[in-house]
Amino acid sequence: MAVLGPLRKGSGDPAFRVDGGGGVWRAMTTPAGPATLLVRRAADAVDATAWGPGAAWALDGVPALLGAHDDDSGFEAHHPLVAETRRRNPGLRLGATGRVWDVLVAAVLEQKVTLREAWRSWRELCRWFGTPAPGPAPEGTRVPPTAQALRAVTDWEWHRAGVDGARRRTLIAVAGVANRLERAVLLRGEEGRRLLRLVPGVGVWTAAEVAQRAWGDADAVSVGDYHVPSVVGHALLGRPLDDDGMLAVLAPYAPQRQRAVRYVEASGVRRERRGPRFGARDYRAI
Repeated sequence: MAVLGPLRKGSGDPAFRVDGGGGVWRAMTTPAGPATLLVRRAADAVDATAWGPGAAWALDGVPALLGAHDDDSGFEAHHPLVAETRRRNPGLRLGATGRVWDVLVAAVLEQKVTLREAWRSWRELCRWFGTPAPGPAPEGTRVPPTAQALRAVTDWEWHRAGVDGARRRTLIAVAGVANRLERAVLLRGEEGRRLLRLVPGVGVWTAAEVAQRAWGDADAVSVGDYHVPSVVGHALLGRPLDDDGMLAVLAPYAPQRQRAVRYVEASGVRRERRGPRFGARDYRAI
């Protein structure tokens, strides 16, 4: 779960389910069509089974999805907390889905709203415009909507899903060039992130969030995130930071700055919460 966790959009994610035996079910779009992948730990190995037109593609991608291709050679811990967390988590790897579309839709939905709002919209779009997951997946498991399906969503349906005008325009824009954006996985690194940012509405934060998941980008830091700079600052310096301060602290870790952030997150250190809670907006009530 430590490797696959960043792909889960809340406990109610229709495309990501965990069964009673610890098996992870992931419903996804692939170049060959929808697929359901079941990954289950078996002693010192991992068993994987897939169903649907994209089953072969999904199975081929399991090693990368679980971080087998992640190369952490040359990574040096410059802070005691990072060193200790790395020692305690030797199996922490950056997984790669090998596909942009599903993670890009989720990242756009998370722009400038609370995760609660974004995950609600993700659930509703998957349920209304996705398709039932192939195979014997847990009840209610859904494949995320395709680019074609999202292009057909009406303004009223976007409104019902709680997606405001800015995010819906970005989603429609990325849906129009979805196939071309998959090339970012081959380009990787800054080149891949730059390709994503060519689409209006896809900025540095969104491109980084996609890069982290689609090709396991070890250097893609989520600049512009509401929480990450503060968490990094409290964990490494004992005080909050802004984006510039975070990048300065992470500079020695380049080109594996995001890996350092993952170790900070895995450490369990959290910033002290003060002041009123940021309230979620319900765009359906507007």
